[in-house]
Amino acid sequence: MGKHESHLSDRDLIMALDGELPARESRRVQEHVRACWKCRSRQSELEQAIAHFVQSQEQELRLPCSAGPRAMLRARMQQVPEQRKPLWWSTWVAAIACGLMIGFIVTRLFIAERHPSVVLAAPNPALTPGAASLALPGVVCGGSSQGNREVDATLRRRVFAEYGITNASAKAYEIDYLITPALGGADDIRNLWPHSYSDTEWNARVKDRLEDKLRDLVCQGKLDLATAQREIASNWIEAYKKYFRTDHPLSTRE
Repeated sequence: MGKHESHLSDRDLIMALDGELPARESRRVQEHVRACWKCRSRQSELEQAIAHFVQSQEQELRLPCSAGPRAMLRARMQQVPEQRKPLWWSTWVAAIACGLMIGFIVTRLFIAERHPSVVLAAPNPALTPGAASLALPGVVCGGSSQGNREVDATLRRRVFAEYGITNASAKAYEIDYLITPALGGADDIRNLWPHSYSDTEWNARVKDRLEDKLRDLVCQGKLDLATAQREIASNWIEAYKKYFRTDHPLSTRE
């Protein structure tokens, strides 16, 4: 079995974050996470969920900063005088606090899995760094704008699988080119990601408008092709804000 064919459980990832694994097991988890982008991404999601939970509890309960989720519980318990902490009360508080934390984490992961476009307004740079062909401005501007070519079904399934999206509706996503073919983007999986049509304000139709804008600037001699490719690949949302001079997407009907 290959190292990417078996993934770590959320329990292992959470215990690794909390420093509760034996040294040998901890090394195994760390080595796997370094080599496996999916487990590395999931561990990051878990870490962010725990951090948000701890932060919200610090704000609401004024808890001191904690090193891990269990440290937060210990800090909460320490706020109550010893004479007022019978065993049943401590157990009750710990059970509720653990339940809230687990519920918060599960809810965030459920939302991320059911609505992945919330975090896919821009692609994962480890999966989709962008790829361009050796195109010259004269070639790019020689004909009408090509737009984004349709991605074949096999490659489409591979892109969804890389991003951990299952049962995706073809009407909900565009397999988007990070660097559009109209700017010399390549038909390469490193240049593709699932971009929602509607679940985020920075959706696929908004990016289409930026692609047209950049191509017009390149073909008018106002922007270097390599610069256009680099800016749309590095952060297309910031490029949109720069060239449209706005912090929010303009209506795609304008």
